[in-house]
Amino acid sequence: MNRTKDLYIAESEKSVGQFVADFGEILRENEFVVNNFENMNMKKTFREHGGAVPDEFDLHMIQVCKPTKADKSLTANPERAILMPKFVMVFSKDGKTQIRYLSYSAADIAALVLDDPKFPESLAQTFAKIRSMIDEAV
Repeated sequence: MNRTKDLYIAESEKSVGQFVADFGEILRENEFVVNNFENMNMKKTFREHGGAVPDEFDLHMIQVCKPTKADKSLTANPERAILMPKFVMVFSKDGKTQIRYLSYSAADIAALVLDDPKFPESLAQTFAKIRSMIDEAV
């Protein structure tokens, strides 16, 4: 894992809520879905389960999926599932909305899912697409 290559960092002038809404629309336009729409707001989720966070805490953990690609991929090899949840983290810090997205290099993917030569390139394409959708929403 290489932090400078695998950790995507973006910043937006939009509020967390506005970025999340705009990103969600861009995802839909590209046939992606948010799997955890009802519980991506971590302040709400933590509080519902007895957690205590301050009112200004606004972390959203957005689980991104493209069902029309994931269905074929996981049917072909369920070992791929370990790398399928893709989370985009959105939070505020120093008055700006911060976006973080962790992806993996082709070498990391190949090391985790053995004997599956097509998967690293396919997953790398998805990682790149998610990064471009983040940029579009910023």
